[in-house]
Amino acid sequence: MNGKFKLSGSGVTLAFLKVILVVQAILILYPVAFTISASFIADSSLSAVGTIPFSKPFSLMQYKRLFMETNYGHWYLNTLKVACMNTVLTVFVCSFTGYIFSRFWFPFKKTVMASMLVLQMFPSFIGMVATYVLLWKINALNTLWGLVLVYATGSIPYNAWLMKGYFDTVSKDIAEAAYIDGATPLTAFIRVVIPTARPQIVFLALTSFTGPWMDFIFPRLILRSDDKKTLAVGLYELINGRSNDNFTMFAAGAILVAVPFIIFFVKGQKSLLMSLAGTGGKE
Repeated sequence: MNGKFKLSGSGVTLAFLKVILVVQAILILYPVAFTISASFIADSSLSAVGTIPFSKPFSLMQYKRLFMETNYGHWYLNTLKVACMNTVLTVFVCSFTGYIFSRFWFPFKKTVMASMLVLQMFPSFIGMVATYVLLWKINALNTLWGLVLVYATGSIPYNAWLMKGYFDTVSKDIAEAAYIDGATPLTAFIRVVIPTARPQIVFLALTSFTGPWMDFIFPRLILRSDDKKTLAVGLYELINGRSNDNFTMFAAGAILVAVPFIIFFVKGQKSLLMSLAGTGGKE
């Protein structure tokens, strides 16, 4: 009797968990399916989209309109440039900074690290006025490199701490063995330590790429001309205002936005999981 009771109770629990998982899957997948369905209809209004996804005739009209009636291709290229430049600059600076904090001693080291930590307590938009003035002084307003400068410098405190924490777990014997073979600290870092820290660097690259991809506040503040707009600003203007009724075209643009995310996460999922699991060369 006790065995049957336990089996029955386990079956009820399993069924309950399955119901919860199914409900969660529906809540997550339905908005995605609805957006994809909305991007493949000919009508511009969301009222034409059925409650059940893919219940309307299939059409590529919104994708054609997106590239023929707007500068979506240019916005996409601008965003890709900003994301790639930010990724390269952030990975380069934060990797070196994190390694220096982890392995070397210098005056006021703890003070600098503590000040970087304090800076992360304040939201980035608090310094928007100062950021605008500084970019104006160096003629970086309405430029993509000015936007990259804002993203890269703003992410240094957190990402430098992130890389320092990872390098702290990497065995010092690896670099010391390279020193014995005649390598300089820079050579040991590039050829020995960096390959060991590959999972964390891939994670940093992914977050640095996706961070500015759909950011709206700073591009709206810094960029003015249409040829400099990024995807977030351009797509917002498609549906901004009472006269704009381009929600299905907006859905088509939103679907194309997700393409780089899917590619990068599929390619880097192994390293990403290793980084989240904290599997590095530990002492």
